[in-house]
Amino acid sequence: MLLILKIKYASFILIIFNCFFLTATAYAQKLQDNFEGNGNITTWYKDDCTLDLNVTNPYKESLNISNTVLKYNDIGGKYANIGFNKSTNFDLSVYHTFQLKIFIPSNSLSGSQTNQIFLKLQNGTLQQPWTTQSEIKKTLLLNQWQDVTFDFKNDSYINLDSNSLPPIERNDFNRVVIQVNGENNTDLVIAYMDDFLYDDVASENTNPVFDTLVWSDEFDGNGAIDATKWHHQTKLIAGDSWANNEQQHYTTRQENSYVNNGSLKIKAIKETYSDQGHQKEYTSGRLNSKFAFKYGRVEVRAKLPSVAGSWPAIWLLGKNINEDGAYWDNLGYGTTNWPWCGEIDMMEPNITKTEILATWHWNNGEGYTYFSKGIATNNTDTSQNFHIYSLEWNSNFMKIYMDGTLINQMETINPFNQDYFILLNLAMGGNLGGTIDANFTEDIMEIDYIRVYQESALSVDKISTNQKVFIYPNPVKDFISIALDTDVTIKNVQIFDITGKRIREGNHAKMSLKNLKKGMYLVKIITSDGVIINKKIIKE
Repeated sequence: MLLILKIKYASFILIIFNCFFLTATAYAQKLQDNFEGNGNITTWYKDDCTLDLNVTNPYKESLNISNTVLKYNDIGGKYANIGFNKSTNFDLSVYHTFQLKIFIPSNSLSGSQTNQIFLKLQNGTLQQPWTTQSEIKKTLLLNQWQDVTFDFKNDSYINLDSNSLPPIERNDFNRVVIQVNGENNTDLVIAYMDDFLYDDVASENTNPVFDTLVWSDEFDGNGAIDATKWHHQTKLIAGDSWANNEQQHYTTRQENSYVNNGSLKIKAIKETYSDQGHQKEYTSGRLNSKFAFKYGRVEVRAKLPSVAGSWPAIWLLGKNINEDGAYWDNLGYGTTNWPWCGEIDMMEPNITKTEILATWHWNNGEGYTYFSKGIATNNTDTSQNFHIYSLEWNSNFMKIYMDGTLINQMETINPFNQDYFILLNLAMGGNLGGTIDANFTEDIMEIDYIRVYQESALSVDKISTNQKVFIYPNPVKDFISIALDTDVTIKNVQIFDITGKRIREGNHAKMSLKNLKKGMYLVKIITSDGVIINKKIIKE
């Protein structure tokens, strides 16, 4: 009996040890540093540059309100880089994603290098560690914090030695190297970094897939707008005027908002018009969507007015805004004043029409705040050609793009975690529209379509333990083939771009990717037994 007890006790200790060892091993895979003393990376080093691991954050904004950050200063070094060593080798087959935040002030730069960041993995035990390195580079914007992700399983990577295996098939990396802009130059760069993270959580949850169209208007046909989707907002909200001293009356007339030849036209007209006891010299249209939602991707293809003083906007307001005459307030949802309700401006030009601005306005109890960034544009181009303005929004972040180029982003804080509705309007003059051209007669904002996508209920992998899927080749040039290792068959295959837009669909095990641009795509496979499988592929 004693012998049995000893054996059981020893087995119990062994089980505890194994569980602890496995847990410790798994935990050891997670590396992080927020540069406020809460990280587990202790081997940061610098090469041909200066490095400060604890400086006051000089650019606090919504995406990064940390008090302290890392400061990287390339003072002209030929190979200026920073990095750290890991006591054990990386297992990229399981954990393959690195994340960080970065801010580069434009006034810190010299030369004409491309604004970009490289993350390189090396074998620090070699005499020349770079000889077998693998690297990913990402293009950066200036003068704003941004999240950057390096995914060595799904991103395009470069092996310095072309004979090296793909990164996820290697186990010889134990060093991370970070380099800003490039090497083999003497240009100056200052960059601030924060929230470095290497973890499987980052690799799986970085980018939501907005794969389900939940609401749209393609503006087909001719005549009045679709009254089941849109509400004309005409009641003056500031007593005798609209906000910002705008000069127009909004009307319900087709002269000011109508559908024609497959697009919505919102037209501002110079004319004397009296309404609600007040006379104005301009009329226009302002539409509220009769659809409200939380999180997703909003995509609007639009052509903007060009005349000075016209001020178009594509934006969202909290469904709970207390604004007499707004659609949702009319239905009894208006309980909160602006800016406590929150406002998301997807597209507004500046007064000179040389920039498109992306802006958030809010008050979460700490006072009125706004956060705005712009992208340089040409008035002739934006008024004569359609461009796509989009918002990506989930519980973690909000990002606003023009034609796929990121304009601005911030974390999803209160009050941006509730239902919002969409507004389309064309204002005239005022504080933000500017001086109206003396020869103005009329101008139009034209909307080709507006679409809202959200994540499907099964937008993450749902694979049974005895079922695997194979997609090959990956990376791919022309065709992909899909194989399942069970008796189930393929019911449907959908291919999405990185914005969540569906671009291919079929039910065959072989699909063409010809004519698609290079980059990353999501393949969604639905099997005959209802299982949904998501996989990422790289198009060469």
